[in-house]
Amino acid sequence: MLFNRFLGSFLATCVSVAVMGSPAYAAKKPKINPTTLTVIGYHEVTDQNALIPQYAVKTENFESQVRFLQKNGFNFVSVSQLLKAHEGKAVLPPKPVLLTVDDGYESFYSNIYPFVKQNKIPVVLAVVGSWVETKANQPVHFGDEKIDRTKILTWQQLKEMSDSGFVEVASHSYDLHKGITGNPQDNSEPAATTRMYDPKTKHYEGDGAYNKRIYDDLKKNSDVIKAHGIPAPRVMVWPYGRYNMETIRIAKSLGMPITVSLDDGPVYLKKSLSAVNRILVEHDMTLNDLSTEIENREKDLGDNYRPQKIMHVDLDYIYDKDPEQEEKNLGELLDRIQKMGVNAVYLQAFSDPDANGSADMVYFPNRFIPMRQDLFNRVAWQIASRTQVNRIYAWMPLLAWELPKSNPVSKQLVVTQQPKGQDHLNMGYIRLSPFSADARKVIEGIYQDLGKSATFDGILFHDDTTLSDYEDASPEAMKAYKAAGLSTDLEKVRQDDNSLAKWTSFKTQYIDNFALQLAGEVRQYQPYLLTARNLYAQVALQPYAENWYSQSLEQSIKRYDFTAIMAMPYMEQVKDKAKFYQDIVNRVKAQPNGLHKTVMELQAVDWRRDSQPLSSQELSDTIHSLYKQGVIHVGYYPDDPIKGLPDTKTMHDAFATQSDRIVP
Repeated sequence: MLFNRFLGSFLATCVSVAVMGSPAYAAKKPKINPTTLTVIGYHEVTDQNALIPQYAVKTENFESQVRFLQKNGFNFVSVSQLLKAHEGKAVLPPKPVLLTVDDGYESFYSNIYPFVKQNKIPVVLAVVGSWVETKANQPVHFGDEKIDRTKILTWQQLKEMSDSGFVEVASHSYDLHKGITGNPQDNSEPAATTRMYDPKTKHYEGDGAYNKRIYDDLKKNSDVIKAHGIPAPRVMVWPYGRYNMETIRIAKSLGMPITVSLDDGPVYLKKSLSAVNRILVEHDMTLNDLSTEIENREKDLGDNYRPQKIMHVDLDYIYDKDPEQEEKNLGELLDRIQKMGVNAVYLQAFSDPDANGSADMVYFPNRFIPMRQDLFNRVAWQIASRTQVNRIYAWMPLLAWELPKSNPVSKQLVVTQQPKGQDHLNMGYIRLSPFSADARKVIEGIYQDLGKSATFDGILFHDDTTLSDYEDASPEAMKAYKAAGLSTDLEKVRQDDNSLAKWTSFKTQYIDNFALQLAGEVRQYQPYLLTARNLYAQVALQPYAENWYSQSLEQSIKRYDFTAIMAMPYMEQVKDKAKFYQDIVNRVKAQPNGLHKTVMELQAVDWRRDSQPLSSQELSDTIHSLYKQGVIHVGYYPDDPIKGLPDTKTMHDAFATQSDRIVP
């Protein structure tokens, strides 16, 4: 089925390892707060040939899972109960469960409806209007495939089940359960969240056209459901689990305050029901699996607890003016990702052709800086749909933007105030000042355009997310210091430890606030966005180093989802590499939740020796050592798919020593 691999990459976290075939009485009792809402989703319940084998559950297993939950004190609730409880007009029973089923297959009528009706269990059934509207003698356009009309429910069956009072018919869109052209390379991507690309005009769908397309589709589905005597849907279940804040707004305006996603994490009734997380049941999920998944959702054991094995990729390695060579480069990258067994990728979204550390171009359409090629969308989608990777981060500068000189904002730069002849105190990058309102507005626009241009899961903020102890002395910065009650005589500030600490703390917080604000902009389009940031190793090793970089290990671990420490001994010119790694790990361990929120990012080349590659065995040995010390997340930079470095088998074997299971 279309997007089967894409769905698999997002939903692989739904399955935990357990003994197959465990009898019901042997399954462990899930421990959960009685007030937490659990949402469980199914697709097919069938004993015949399944349309989607990965998400098809046998009738016996479905019934045993429902009974298992009931025996363990869970209570199935209806949409009406849920809405009243959210409004504070009612109280849900202990351990409430909302049961959902997607797509509207005929097997629902045959295998689910009799059971839920007999046992008086409410269930939400999300239907695709265009599938149900298909005439009896016509095939249903099921993604990129065609299936027999008899595989999909009829309006008569839906009306009968709705009238029973146990089946709430929800919207699964009228015709968004499919792919549309999402980039110049003709990738087919989820219709609900993709800006459609027109190969004739070579332009993407604008905001107005996109909003109208989504509104018209959701309204049409509500109208067609009502036209057949069924109550208007109050629940929107997003196809493929993909949504954004605009689709949520549209659904709410059409009378659907509850929308259902496939995100991780618990559901709290006191918060918004506009993006309800749920557990999707796969074909081989045992009772122990289900119990474990419920507990993990309750504890919010999400990405921080699942080991990330990270390949940090330069798109500059993939880009080529020759389309055929570029496709070969991409193929090599995808092959390496699969062979190495990594599950996360930091993917460059910018380009620095002159290698001065600042972005001259980007790999996505935007309003402010030249686009080298519309490539980020293509590569991100290919990785998501063709490999086992379940998290793709867009690697982006925060401040290091070398804008065209025609843009007046290009002059709003970080200013270094340093003693004469001490040029080494400059951080080196050309950077826009974070204290310039005009510069911030441009950077916000670049991030907004990134957010709407592709499908990805996180942002990795580049190592330019920093200011030295001689920066920023720009006029805009001086105004900000004065407004914050700080001295603008930076020479005197540096001579007084107390003043320096206050100045450093202000800059550190200001930079992080700006980065997280940008993440908020991107979340309008990628709501479940994760944040990661690069951190210099010295910040983790030297308490005074925060003054040098305006970076704080403690604050970074608290504020970002992940802190990727550049644990690169050759770059730092250390003599004892083992002690270097151990000292970083010990400092991380001293932070609350430090290991779960820290990535040890290793160097794969020695830049101080003309980018000489490190041996794959050395990288492997380091990874083994870090895992033994308790490190959970490890990555490396850069990967060179052209030269085939580092070696895929050596790295695969090293990464494989760390389990993919949740690390509590």
